[in-house]
Amino acid sequence: MFRLKEAGTDVKTEVISGFTTFLTMVYIIVVNPAILSAAHVPFQTVFMATIISAVIGTLWMALFANYPIAIAPGLGMNAYFVTVVTTQKLDYSVAFAAVFVAGLIFLLLSLTPFREKLIEAIPHNLKAGITAGIGLFIAFLGFRMTGIIVANPSNLVGLGDLHSQEALLAIIGLAITLIFLALRVKGALFIGMIATAIIAFFTGTLKFTNGFVKMPTMPEFVFTNPIHAFGDVISHSLYAVILSFLLITIFDTTGTMIGVAKRAGLMRGEKLPNAKQALLADAVATSVGSMLGTTPTSAYIESSAGVETGGRTGLTTFTVAMLFIVSAFFAPLVGAISGISAITAPALIVVGSMMIGAVKEIDWDTLDEAFPAFLVILAMPLTSSIAIGLAFGFISYPVLKVFTGKWRELNPFLIVIAILFFILVAFLPH
Repeated sequence: MFRLKEAGTDVKTEVISGFTTFLTMVYIIVVNPAILSAAHVPFQTVFMATIISAVIGTLWMALFANYPIAIAPGLGMNAYFVTVVTTQKLDYSVAFAAVFVAGLIFLLLSLTPFREKLIEAIPHNLKAGITAGIGLFIAFLGFRMTGIIVANPSNLVGLGDLHSQEALLAIIGLAITLIFLALRVKGALFIGMIATAIIAFFTGTLKFTNGFVKMPTMPEFVFTNPIHAFGDVISHSLYAVILSFLLITIFDTTGTMIGVAKRAGLMRGEKLPNAKQALLADAVATSVGSMLGTTPTSAYIESSAGVETGGRTGLTTFTVAMLFIVSAFFAPLVGAISGISAITAPALIVVGSMMIGAVKEIDWDTLDEAFPAFLVILAMPLTSSIAIGLAFGFISYPVLKVFTGKWRELNPFLIVIAILFFILVAFLPH
C-alpha cells in the first residue's frame, strides 16, 4: 500500500519517523484548547476536535496521497479566531460557521486544478526560499519555546536566561541529539527526544501529576446544519473573515507541503505528484473540524523532523494518526510530555539547520530571482507566519520582473496570486 521499497525505506524507519513527527507536533492538543479558551470554547470540545481533525487529515494524507506530511489545526489561525470572536463580539459557534464556509470553499478549490497549478506556478528560486524560510522559522520556534531567545524591548529579541531549567534542558537535549546525528545513529532525533524526556523526569521537570490515562468523551457538534452556517455568515457579514481564513490556510499549507516535500525528495521537477489528494487532506479536515469545534487545519512544518529521520511514505503519517488516536486515551501523559518544550525543541532546531541548506539552490547572482526568495526567508521567522513570508516573496517577484523588463517570464497565475497576497497584507487582518 505504501510502496516502501520503491521509496527506499522500511517499516521500522517509517514507524520511528512517525513517532518523531508526532512528538514534535502533539503540543497542539494542549496549546489549541488553551488558546481557544479565550473565546470561551470548552477545553474538552477543542481537545477532542483537535485530535479528530488531525486523525482525519493525517489518515487522508497517508492512505490517499502516501506522503509523510501530517495535518492538524494550525497555530496562528486559532489566535486569529479568538481575535474575531472578541473584537466582533460573536458567539464562538458563529465564528466556527465562518471557518466551515471557508473550509468548504477550500475543499471545492482542492477538487479543481487551482492548487496544483499554484504549486507549478511557484518559481524554482521561491520554492528554495520557502524551504529555507520554513527551516529558519522552526529553528527560531525551538529557541523561542525554550526561552533561549526571548523578547527584548530594545531590539525585539535577545538572549534568554541560559541558566533556567528549560533552557538548560534544551541545550543538553540539543547536544545529545547532535552527538547521535554525528555518529549517524538511525532515528537520532527520536532517540534525542527520549533521552531528554528521561533527563527531564529525573530532574523533576517532567511530572505526571494527573496520572497517565483518562477515558475520552466524544465532542458534540458545534452546529449540525450547514445551511445555518451560511446564514450566520451572511447575517454577521463575515466575508472578510472567510477570505482571511481561506487565503492564509491555502498558502500556509501549500508552502509547508512544498518545503517538506522538497526536503523529502518527493518533488518531480516543479510538480508535486498526487498533489490533489495531498491538498484535499487538510481541506476535508478543516471542514469536519469546524463542525466539531476547532480552527482550520494545516500541513505541519514539524513533519520535517520525521522526514529527517527517514520518513518517505504514508506509513509515517499513518503512524502519526494512530498515535493521535492513542493520545485521546492518554491525555494526561501526552499533555505532560508535550508541555515541556525542551523535549521537542532540539529536533526543531536541528531540522531547521538542515532545511536552510536549500539556499544553495537560489540564483543569488540574479537580483529579481534572489531578492524575493530572500524576503521569504527573512519574513517567515520574523513575522511568525509562513503565509506572510510567502506574501512578501510573491508580491515582490512580479514587481521586480516588470521593472527589469522580464514581465514575459511571469505566469498569469502567479500575477493572480500576487494580487491575492496584496489584498491579504494590505486590507485584511492577519
